[in-house]
Amino acid sequence: MKETKHAASPEARALLHEVLAAFEGFKAANDQRLAALETKRADVLLEEKVGRIDAAVTQAQDRLDRLLAEARRPSLSGDVPLARVDERKAAFERYVKTGETPALLLEAKGLSEGVATAGGYVAPPELERAILRRLAATSPMREICQVRTISAGTFRKPVSPTGLAAAWVAETAARPETTAPTLDVIDFPAGELYASPAATQALLDDAYVSIDEWLAEEVQDAFAAQETSAFVSGDGVNKPKGLLAYTAAADASYSWGQLGYVATGVAGGFAASNPTDKLIDLIYATKSQYRQNGRFVLNRRTVSAVRKFKDAQGNYIWNAALQPGQSASLLGFPVTEIEAMPDVAANALAIAFGDFEKGYLIVDRAGVRVLRDPYSAKPHVLFYTTKRVGGGVQNFDAVKLLKFAVS
Repeated sequence: MKETKHAASPEARALLHEVLAAFEGFKAANDQRLAALETKRADVLLEEKVGRIDAAVTQAQDRLDRLLAEARRPSLSGDVPLARVDERKAAFERYVKTGETPALLLEAKGLSEGVATAGGYVAPPELERAILRRLAATSPMREICQVRTISAGTFRKPVSPTGLAAAWVAETAARPETTAPTLDVIDFPAGELYASPAATQALLDDAYVSIDEWLAEEVQDAFAAQETSAFVSGDGVNKPKGLLAYTAAADASYSWGQLGYVATGVAGGFAASNPTDKLIDLIYATKSQYRQNGRFVLNRRTVSAVRKFKDAQGNYIWNAALQPGQSASLLGFPVTEIEAMPDVAANALAIAFGDFEKGYLIVDRAGVRVLRDPYSAKPHVLFYTTKRVGGGVQNFDAVKLLKFAVS
């Protein structure tokens, strides 16, 4: 996805300075630690100091990321005329607050976008867009992958693993038929994701409460956590098929339908000498057309490990972002931290690299449904909110994995 620039607030700039200062302190302390190791005089206190500063860098970066995510959250109105938004919002709030049958209200107001069904009420488009945009701001996979809205339960994408064949010919030479491409179809079914935020009737009766904003805020974190986990490791049963759920094969012998991996040569870790070499091998395992928009994906504990590495010239391979809204970089490529990625362990596929916009597809079934339930958790009113989402790998050449194994 294309990066959107936002004006940095004073608080964001202050947090960025904190990240950069903490990283400079980390580099100085880690240099001392490495110097002590070279003289075989390991210092326990120095190791603890490096660990504390490393944690401070991570915490400062997390606070900055949260602040920027808050700034990216959209208003509910979007590009729809304000009067139209007000009508939709009034209709939806009437249903949420009182339980009045939305079909009667919609008919009276001429709002055809929502319909009443036995399964609840299809929320106004403004609420659906607000939920999706908030998810995009908090779900790291949505930020880096291709997202498509569909109108059916399954999206079918035709692909050609082998591509078209071509040949050179002379001006008057015959044009024999070239080899036909192999055509395949990948299915992306949408599974149902739900959350049930609760509110008291007193809260709902409060005229100053924006129900749209409240509901979008409540379901945001619950949906984002479940989605991210599924996009990384979901088994594809009633949920998206995660990146790591596909068969992984050594990059030299992988085929379409599998993800290629590069082994570190050490079970559960990096090699003691020149650990950066395997990260470079991972980068160049991808074809050049996917390296241009390549990025690393790993969790914060793995970031903490690679943050200590240097290149052959003694420069740290991890660099903090220089502007609010930018990503930290590893060997010059942006880094996306996803907590659902596995920790470094024996045979773990803990680091991924590639063009995720080309490699992984997320599909959203149009429509968010809300069912008001004032009976199951009295005195609270539950709002059973559902959306349908799917996902899976769409290009097996675009993403490679680093496996912490001997081979």
